[in-house]
Amino acid sequence: MPDASQTPAALWPDFFTQQLRQDAAKTFDIDELSAKFAAELALPEPLAQSLCALYQPLAAHCASARGKGTYVVGVNGAQGTGKSTAASILKVLLEAVYGLNVCALSIDDLYLSRAARAELARDTHPLLATRGVPGTHNLPLALETFTQLKKAGAQQLTPIPRFDKSQDDCVSRELWDTVQGRPDIIIFEGWCVGARAQRSSDLQTPINALEKEEDIDGHWRRYVNDALADYQALFAQIDLLVMLKAPSFTQVLEWRQLQEQKLRDSLTDAQLQHSRVMSAAQIERFIAHYERLTRWMLSEMPARANIVLELAENHQVAAIQCHINH
Repeated sequence: MPDASQTPAALWPDFFTQQLRQDAAKTFDIDELSAKFAAELALPEPLAQSLCALYQPLAAHCASARGKGTYVVGVNGAQGTGKSTAASILKVLLEAVYGLNVCALSIDDLYLSRAARAELARDTHPLLATRGVPGTHNLPLALETFTQLKKAGAQQLTPIPRFDKSQDDCVSRELWDTVQGRPDIIIFEGWCVGARAQRSSDLQTPINALEKEEDIDGHWRRYVNDALADYQALFAQIDLLVMLKAPSFTQVLEWRQLQEQKLRDSLTDAQLQHSRVMSAAQIERFIAHYERLTRWMLSEMPARANIVLELAENHQVAAIQCHINH
């Protein structure tokens, strides 16, 4: 862990802080922005201020690195790593400090409907009823959304898909958000954003009880791996890949339990009765669907991601690794 006196920005390489100094004329009220984050994301204000300071150098880099077209920032992180919060903070910084048009999009909002997954489960494999793994997203919709955003005219409205996790189903199209014009930057976050397929030989041995007992012949994991190969057309649009790296898969499970508890706490008693919020045992089974790919990403992605934020068990960023030519 870094020294307690070390500021979040000090974790970044020198060329990031140099960019910040060059942007010194772009002044903003960090207290005002932190208060905005705290209110929107239900965060304690000191934490919001710390996160704002942490992501300010990244915002400066994205603002300077973008060209004339839309610049796509991919944010990868296992469940509970804080990638949605990172995307939200980065978006507000880019808008408030640099005056850019920014669209934040989550791969979680691109899941297939519950009915479509039920059909996949019936026709291909029962485990595909559970959302999450490659093959359970609406890939054509994802590609169409990116294409529309990148080609949008100044007055054009692009619908942004949304998914309701408490209902485990897509939000009705008329309730989707819209983005006007062509974004300067798209922030695309998700647990498997930027992931690559494994070798076929790596799929042979089950990685957990779920695979051993419910995917005996390996058909499900081969289907998921083959689907991931198709996702590369989507991931190829990423200009900058940022990874929030969890300490371990065991830690991911603990964080996911906390995440579901926050979702549970956000609902009224009436909403909770009609929701599909999971119990601890259900979460453990649910997260087992993600285990293989999560472990694979933790092992291979840090070497190729442009920026790796290494997280400690307390969620704090312990170190930052950058693989960027500058």
